[in-house]
Amino acid sequence: MCGNQLKQAIREAGVCQWQVAERLGMSEFTFSRKLRHELAGEEREKVLAAIDQIVAEREKGGI
Repeated sequence: MCGNQLKQAIREAGVCQWQVAERLGMSEFTFSRKLRHELAGEEREKVLAAIDQIVAEREKGGI
């Protein structure tokens, strides 16, 4: 999955890139640079999991 597809997934979830970066323990700038390229399987799965966690917390009222 390329960075553009991940950016689209982030937008569709209504999440901000900085939130995903924070969840992954990196700066927004570093995360943005990573999204310029295709991410390998494990890294991609971590991003998707972070998106899901943020959405789940928002639905519970945590964010």
